[in-house]
Amino acid sequence: MTKLRSAVDTVDLRKARGAFFTPQTVAAYVTRWAVRETTDTVLEPSCGEAAFLIAAHQHQTLLDPDRSQPRGELAGVELHDASARAARELLSAVGATADIKAGDFFSVEPRPTYDAVIGNPPYVRYQDFSGESRAASRRAALRAGVALTALASSWAAFTVHSALFLKPGGRLGLVLPAELLSVNYAAQVREFLMRRFGRVRLVLFTERVFPGVLEEVVLLLAEGDGGTDHCELLQVHNADDLADLDAGTRSTWTPVRTSGKWTSALLPPTAAGPYAAAASDAGFTTLHTWGETTLGMVTGANRYFALSPQDAARLAIPDDELLPLSPPGSRHLRGLSFTSSMRATLGEGGAATLLFRPSGDPSAPARRYIATGEANGVNEAYKCRVRTPWWRVPYLAPADLFLTYMNADTPRLTTNSARAHHLNSVHGVYLHAAHRAAGQRFLPLASLNSVTLLGAEIVGRAYGGGMLKIEPREADDLPMPAPAHVEAVRDELAAVRGRVAARLREGRLLDAVRIIDQVVLVDGMGMTAGDAAELEQAHALLTARRRARGTSAKDRISPHAGVTAGPVLSGKATR
Repeated sequence: MTKLRSAVDTVDLRKARGAFFTPQTVAAYVTRWAVRETTDTVLEPSCGEAAFLIAAHQHQTLLDPDRSQPRGELAGVELHDASARAARELLSAVGATADIKAGDFFSVEPRPTYDAVIGNPPYVRYQDFSGESRAASRRAALRAGVALTALASSWAAFTVHSALFLKPGGRLGLVLPAELLSVNYAAQVREFLMRRFGRVRLVLFTERVFPGVLEEVVLLLAEGDGGTDHCELLQVHNADDLADLDAGTRSTWTPVRTSGKWTSALLPPTAAGPYAAAASDAGFTTLHTWGETTLGMVTGANRYFALSPQDAARLAIPDDELLPLSPPGSRHLRGLSFTSSMRATLGEGGAATLLFRPSGDPSAPARRYIATGEANGVNEAYKCRVRTPWWRVPYLAPADLFLTYMNADTPRLTTNSARAHHLNSVHGVYLHAAHRAAGQRFLPLASLNSVTLLGAEIVGRAYGGGMLKIEPREADDLPMPAPAHVEAVRDELAAVRGRVAARLREGRLLDAVRIIDQVVLVDGMGMTAGDAAELEQAHALLTARRRARGTSAKDRISPHAGVTAGPVLSGKATR
């Protein structure tokens, strides 16, 4: 297809307004699903150069090549004037008649007059989606009773606003970022879709569909009225498989909560069953059953408050004004236990294993150090200036376990044998009294199983560089072997502890997990070795998807303020 673009409309300008062009195979697939009669009225919001409207015209022509039946109205809205002009010319070139309006889609009053709303909404991240565009988008979503947070990217409001243009029983077909499944700010969108439509289908891809683009996508195909409690899933390898509407593997999936994360929908069908069965088995519970997970101590200035033994000695700070500390970061928390000897070794190497925290009137050396901090403006740091005195960090007792929260591989539980305090670079788990003895000794070991690892990918969230972040509220939902189950296999766990610890020291996490899978899942719960292997493979798949997002900065989409056609797609495809 010939592309008509303004001479001044560059790739960078299109990216700045969130405009990326949809592969023809994707536009054709969504259109074939949504447009079923020649009389169907079709809207493409944020239409760019009208890939979906052109596909709709072509599909209606195939349905009625003799043009013996009337044609439904084709309409589009496009913020960018040059793209709107190009859309009109491209549609005219294929013999289509369409009403293309130049303007902000969010300013268009929704009227339920269309049989199908199809397209590729703009993708502008919240950092760059501001001003009147953001305000208009939130007002538009509120019309449907959806209150989006300030963290929502542009596609979220577009999805909700688009649905308001549908007739009763109409069809919504959109290309959306896979964030739909996982990010917290999309919770209201997920709930809205399940409440509004009688049928929700998600098309998921096992291969990267758009090389060189950071975001993965899903196809949202929603129709009917009245709400539903489940989604239909269609998994295909890539866009080429979309040539056949019936291609791929079909299944149904029911979220625990409609607004909750839908990340488990990404599980291959061969792993979804074993995972659901294990997570709901009496042998498993959540981390919250074991205890409370909390943020660590917030100093406001770690470089000032966290001291190495050498620094403390040079400053002559008395021991009673220092707390034993797990050094900032979590690289040292990749084994089963953090011991006093490990802390001492780290301190000898210059790590910050002490926390400056006078509990009463400061000593003379402490007063001198406080004066140094004030001279350097430490007391003006946000967390420091809002507390009195600024130099006394709020106290938090030593946790029973540490939980790493920024992870390249998977969150790790580590026993705090050193009884060290921790900063907010890790979380602390405070075990309930009834579970403390077993939890301290065995939970870091038992947690190294494929159900827990897979659960971390589902309840956590991916961040830049492909890191997996887990907050305390998310950690509460981590699937964990139940206390009774851990008690039942404690002798077996004790027997393999040395082998597992050795694998972890060697950096062979998955080898350690296979040992624990045998004890906890296969021998302990009766899971077949085949199902355990499926869980391992599913974890590898979700981990690979997460890490694939952590590409170099030059490959990232960096949208700025503005809203127009197309979210996360780019490159050779047409629109």
